[in-house]
Amino acid sequence: MSLTKSRILAINPGATSTKIAVYEADTVLFTKTVEHSVKDLESFDKIFDQYQYRLDLVLQVLKEKNIELESLAAIVGRGGLLKPLAGGTYRVNEKMVNDLKMAERGEHASNLGAVMASNLANQLNISAFIVDPVSVDEMEPVARVSGLADIQRVSLSHALNMKAVARKVAKSMGKKYEEAKLIVVHLGTGVSVTPHKNGKMIDVNNAKAEGPFSPDRCGGLPADQLVKLCFSGKYTYDELKEILGSKGGFYSYFGTKDAREVEGMAEAGNKEAEIVLDALAYQVAKEIGAMATVLMGEVDRIVLTGGIAHSKRIVDDIVKRVKFIAPVEIIPGEEELESLALGALRIINGDEEAAIYS
Repeated sequence: MSLTKSRILAINPGATSTKIAVYEADTVLFTKTVEHSVKDLESFDKIFDQYQYRLDLVLQVLKEKNIELESLAAIVGRGGLLKPLAGGTYRVNEKMVNDLKMAERGEHASNLGAVMASNLANQLNISAFIVDPVSVDEMEPVARVSGLADIQRVSLSHALNMKAVARKVAKSMGKKYEEAKLIVVHLGTGVSVTPHKNGKMIDVNNAKAEGPFSPDRCGGLPADQLVKLCFSGKYTYDELKEILGSKGGFYSYFGTKDAREVEGMAEAGNKEAEIVLDALAYQVAKEIGAMATVLMGEVDRIVLTGGIAHSKRIVDDIVKRVKFIAPVEIIPGEEELESLALGALRIINGDEEAAIYS
């Protein structure tokens, strides 16, 4: 196999960044994170309005790194809010692209990943893939029951990163992923907490609607007060939906989605910032405790990952509350670009067959 026949471009659009990498087989040539401020994105009404802006950034980075598009064997993007799917690598097709554009399961930057990958790949006559999309759903039947017959709990999470770090931690323990019992927490723009058993995420808080709040999401809110707010006339449906999904959390209190800025406020003596930071760690720890009951207390490791796992203050606050459950392992940042590239490589090498989205 020639070098360029295994060169893979990975694109990971997130709420506040676009992450780009090129791999030569399983060796990374470069990674690049382009941060997006609130000001950068405020002119775009909908997520798909950001498409050309983000695509231009990807092409600019490739040019800077002297990567010719014609050298690529495949392009892999982060999977978005698709219909419920088993974990794995999927070939991007027209139905997937259409579903992401319709965004029936919600607006999120990850919806752009497959579309950017597909459009670039079509120009080059190569394949486009996604790996472990946001909509990976491996929940057990009992976990789906909400308490209201009209509503069923759904699985939307940071599956790509959580499965990648779960495999890594299991391996470090000398176990197969399918043998380990883990609670994995992704601390990022959204917060996902999920128990892993038999190689599956058997429960999870929907990171857009449940569980702990995050830098820009409200998490679970008191239902009666939320209903009153919905009918108060203070906000339209669209405004309230935006608040819940992208203008809650830190942003609702301090006008920033950057945890580092909120920590700076607390260090400067802002008491509200101190309490809100403590509350984030408190809510994450409570969710970990809840997921420990799903595993009946048999937890090999608790794993904290994601961008906010770089924060010693927040991590230490979580650890002191949950270390009695199981040893805690910290893997700051995310393994998403590598996981995307390796997922595509398995298909290119014939080690795995790509799943078909239908």
